Formats: sequence, structure tokens, C-alpha cells
Amino acid sequence: MHSSRTHWARERSSGHAGVTRRRKTVLLVMAALILVAALLLRWLMKPKHLAPAILDVAGKSLGLEITATGLGEYRLRGTPQLIVRNVIAREAGADTAVLKADRLLISVPWSTLRARGSDLTATRVELDAPVLDVAAFERWQAKRPPSDAPMPTLTDGVRIVGGVIVGKGWKIDGVDADLHSVAVGKPLRSHVLGRYVADGIAAPFDVHVAMTRPASGAGLGVVGKVAIDTAEWQLPSRVRLSAKLDTRKGVLLEHAVLGAQSRYVSGDTSLPFALGIAGPLNFDDSGLTLQPAALALRGQGAMPTLDASGGFALTDEMKLDLDGTLADWPEAWPALPAPRGDSSAPLPFILDYSGASDFSDVAGLQLQRDDTRFAARFHLPKVMEWMDAGATGSPLPPMTGMLKAPTLEISGALLEDVEIELEDEDIPANASAPIQPDQ
Repeated sequence: MHSSRTHWARERSSGHAGVTRRRKTVLLVMAALILVAALLLRWLMKPKHLAPAILDVAGKSLGLEITATGLGEYRLRGTPQLIVRNVIAREAGADTAVLKADRLLISVPWSTLRARGSDLTATRVELDAPVLDVAAFERWQAKRPPSDAPMPTLTDGVRIVGGVIVGKGWKIDGVDADLHSVAVGKPLRSHVLGRYVADGIAAPFDVHVAMTRPASGAGLGVVGKVAIDTAEWQLPSRVRLSAKLDTRKGVLLEHAVLGAQSRYVSGDTSLPFALGIAGPLNFDDSGLTLQPAALALRGQGAMPTLDASGGFALTDEMKLDLDGTLADWPEAWPALPAPRGDSSAPLPFILDYSGASDFSDVAGLQLQRDDTRFAARFHLPKVMEWMDAGATGSPLPPMTGMLKAPTLEISGALLEDVEIELEDEDIPANASAPIQPDQ
């Protein structure tokens, strides 16, 4: 009996020892796995390993090669975030990058990391000194297939500092933007500052932008300050714009309606006016185009009141084509000779300009009142000075052209079949603008 109990005890002791050895083995294996996982995690979490891996994944999803040569940073406490520097995103084999940035910050909550891609919620994105090349962006966008992939949500929005947008012969620099939050189907609000720059012209702006949702087809509203500055004159304005956004090909503002309270300033001259423009506004690598457009201008003093239709383009040069009606001859302008000055008939006109963005090149004008016709070439800044001078200036405008009238009263004498030629020595002989009034 004693022998049997001893044998059972030995077996129990032996079994217990086996279990203990198995547990130790399992624990050792688990410890080794944990150690390997920890070492792997530590390797992955080093910026030099983590940043390229994340950028590679993002690049493949966008069809871009995204690299960062600067040292990255990351933070896991609180809300995880990753910072990379000297970021370049380009199409494979392309010479010009779509986007470059000195610094990129991406912050995402732990819930997004645990979701493994099923939740596209991020906290914040920041870009320092990004440079967007519009031509490269348009080439990349044209190759992107249509996608129903959901748009990420950014609970804390987007911040851009010192951005630049580069087009053909123009750029927008000093771009600072704050997007308060971005979410699918939700309204979007932002504050944007910057300055449009082209040959001879700069246009600083400080505007607030609202969209019904961050997607093509959304309603868009813009309010704020926009100015046009040249070496000779300035045009500060308070603007209000509404439109429907279409981003399928470039940026198109459909049914755009712009209202502006503006002031033409040149030296001691200050002419206030109200401006209204309606039409489709297109923005691409070439610049801005508005065609066809309807325009209404309501002036004071030497600034006229008129309505017109036509087109406008601000690309590597300025183009303006207007066909409209001057409501009346402003009283501040030098008086027209009788009987034209006694008439209350409106004055149909055609205005054409193609040249430097500051309107310093030669424009063409055709003007009519009753059966009197006038056609001329001129420099707009000089004519604006003449209009502002009113009765104190020369009775003849600084233009090269011709006036034809069946009758004209000058110094009490009635003249018939009148033809008057004007000549401005500053107008080149080969300037492209009409000099013969329509028959």
C-alpha cells in the first residue's frame, strides 16, 4: 500500500514537472515573440522607417511617387501624429513635381489606427510652404480614374502656411489658409489669404470661403477684400461671389455672380463705383477666363454707368472684349459739342483690349450717339486722367482716331458732314485697334 502511494506520488510529481516545463517553454516562446514584436515595432516606429512606409502607401493609392528627404518625427502620446519634411509628390518619371512642401504634419486618432482603414477619420493636416504646379496637377488629375472611394474626415481641419500656386506666366504666392473642418456632405468654411502676381500686376486678397460640401457640384460663396495693384493705379474692392463649383476639369465656377464695391485710385484721383459680373469663371494653368460674361457698372463723378456683355481673360496677358451701352455722357467729362451734347440717347460702344495685365497697352473703342460715330485707339490710364480732369482739362481726349457726324456746332458755327481726326503721339502707328468708325 505504501509502495502504491509512493508510485502515484512520483507520477504526480513527474506530471507536474512536465506541465511546468511546458509552461516555461510557452512563456519563453511568448517572451521571444513579444521581444521580436517590440523590436519590429521599434524599428517601424523610427521616422526613417515609418515615414517612407506611410508615404509609399499614400503614393500608391494616388498614383504618385511621394518622397521625403528630411528627418521625420512622430508622437504617440495623446493623438498620434507624424511629421515629414522636404516632401515631393510627382508622377513616375515626371520632371515637374505636382506638389512640394517643406513640412507635412498628419495627425490621426487611435480609433482610426485600430480600424485598419475602415475609418478614414483624421484629426489635422498641416502644410508649410507647399508649392502646387497647376500644369502638373492637371496632367495627373486627367489620368486619375473615376472613384467612389470615401473622402477622409478631418475633424480639426487643414492649415496651410506660405503656399505658392504656379501657373503659366502667373502665380499665387503667400497663400495662408485655414479650413476649420472637412467632412463628407458637411459644409466647409475657410479663411484664405494670398496674392496673385503676373507681369505688371499684383492682386492681394483676404477672403472667407464657404461651400455647401467639399465636393464638385457644391455651392460656393466668397466674401472679403480683393485689390488690383499696378505701378500707375490701384483698384481696392470689397467683393461677394456666389457660384456652383465644378472640378471635373480644372476649376470651373458655373453661374458665377460677382458683386464689388470698388474704387479706382491713381495719384490724387479716386473714383468709386459698383460692379456686377455674371458668367462662368474658369481657372486652369493658363489663368482665369470669363466667357461669356454680363457686366454692369454704376459710377459716380467721372466714372461712367454702363451695361455690357463679352469676355475677359487674365492669362499671360489681359484680354477684354465688351459690347454694351453707356447710359449717358457723365457730366464730369468734358462736354460734347451740340447737338450731340443736347441728346439724351444712350451711347452704344465696343471696347477691345489685348496686352499687358496693367492695361498699359493700347485699347480700341467704337462709340456712337444718334448718327454720330467715333472710333479710336488709346491708353486707358491717360483717358482715365482726362475724364477725371473734367472741364478743367483738354476738350479733346488723348486718343488717335476719327469722329464722323452729319452736323456739329463748334463756337456757334454749324458744320455739316464733319470728319475730325485725333492723333496722340504716344499711340504706335501699328497699334491693333479700330480707327475707322463703322459706316
